[in-house]
Amino acid sequence: MQPYDERLTVPRSWWLLALGAGVSAALILFPFGVLPMLAGLAGGTALAAMGLSSYGSARIRVVAGSLVAGEAKIPVTALGEATVLDPAETIAWRGQKANPRAFMLLRSYVPTALKVEITDPADPTPYVYLSTRSPERLAQALEAVRAR
Repeated sequence: MQPYDERLTVPRSWWLLALGAGVSAALILFPFGVLPMLAGLAGGTALAAMGLSSYGSARIRVVAGSLVAGEAKIPVTALGEATVLDPAETIAWRGQKANPRAFMLLRSYVPTALKVEITDPADPTPYVYLSTRSPERLAQALEAVRAR
């Protein structure tokens, strides 16, 4: 059983950006004729959509005794206190409160986050900052795995 799995997908409105990129490519290629313009529309839209899909493919999971966030895999035994951040604190910890040594998986379009202390003395990372739409659920999942 997997207690927590979240994909940080981009907002639906961002997909209009992909269409806008395709239209821009079509307009750039308009002087060369109709076929290059259509190719620009299709290719520009496809490339922008792939970029958005890639950016929104970041996942946060609690699985097999580990917190997997993006490319980081941290054993739950190396994690300390988890702090749920409200929208105002989320913005503060992205900016002036942020530690440059922290691991941050942040997405500006996600209004809440979870900050989890790193307790491993061999790891210089002070904490992980995770943008998440469900910070309470993630904190509960980490606590449930730690209690086992």
